[in-house]
Amino acid sequence: MDTASLLWGLLFGSVGLGYFIYGKNQKALLPALCGVALMVFPYFVSSIWLMVVVGAGLMALPFFVRF
Repeated sequence: MDTASLLWGLLFGSVGLGYFIYGKNQKALLPALCGVALMVFPYFVSSIWLMVVVGAGLMALPFFVRF
């Protein structure tokens, strides 16, 4: 792991925690699941570019998908 992956992981984990708390308080399933995914996926992705693309997609998902 290098510095960039640690910082991106910290950023996505922090946003994921916010999404999870919001989803839990509002009883909204999608933000809560995206929050958990944002907190967990940096452990499994080693490429920086892939981490940024997947993280940005997971952060944008609750804004575009409503159910």
